[in-house]
Amino acid sequence: MGFVRGKTVLATTLVVTGGLLLSACGGLPFMGGSSTPRATTAQQGIGVNAYLWRATLDTLSFMPLLTADPWGGVVNYDWYVNPQTPNERFKATVFILDTRLRADALNVTVTKEVRSAGGDWTASPVAAQTEADLENAILTKARQLNLSNAG
Repeated sequence: MGFVRGKTVLATTLVVTGGLLLSACGGLPFMGGSSTPRATTAQQGIGVNAYLWRATLDTLSFMPLLTADPWGGVVNYDWYVNPQTPNERFKATVFILDTRLRADALNVTVTKEVRSAGGDWTASPVAAQTEADLENAILTKARQLNLSNAG
């Protein structure tokens, strides 16, 4: 069975309009709804610890920022080349895993590449202490921010 275009549009308009009217009646006591206002589920602020978030952005501000998700707690940095070592480049990702200021609420991963003689970039191992040092620097900055805000 085919629809005529005008009738389809009219029927769709009536269904949408009727749905909007019915949804608006939910808060009226005489229409079966409750008279108490509904609690909002909108999230205020960011979804992770604000001190860890700010400390991450401040500590790694020398690297180009690629993406930052304050609700998911993921900060991705693009490749950074230190002018003193132009044949190495680094990329970092920071995961903030909690709303509390805790050492285990932070995880930093670093990727390193080295330029070969032919000019191609190849993966290279990162020094074992690099990620821990970055985590410690971020945590120290976060604690400083927390103390300066408390006083």
